[in-house]
Amino acid sequence: MMGEPREAAAGPSPDTTVRLVYVTVATREVGEKLARTLVEERLAACVNVVEGITSFYWWEGEVQREGEVLLLVKTQAACLDRLVARVRELSGYEVPATSALAVVGGNPDYLRWVVEETTPREG
Repeated sequence: MMGEPREAAAGPSPDTTVRLVYVTVATREVGEKLARTLVEERLAACVNVVEGITSFYWWEGEVQREGEVLLLVKTQAACLDRLVARVRELSGYEVPATSALAVVGGNPDYLRWVVEETTPREG
């Protein structure tokens, strides 16, 4: 059953401003603390915490193999600089992996929600 049509949101189109940010951390505890902080500070609308990834990477001249936790962070472009700064402060890594990918489509209602939840509230 179809709902009533929604009015278009003012401002930039959500499908041009929403970003999916890929972040890795060492433990679930760090990941959950970082996820909660990003959501509470409205730097993220939602963060998925995914355990059980294995990362291979160069560090200090050697190939490393480590278990890590992946965070998939949904935000908007206007929040990226502050979000990256918080990840640098709280991740526990010297050089935290933080990569933002532009979202080029998806459920317009969901994309609008991401923008609404990462827009600072007055009051």
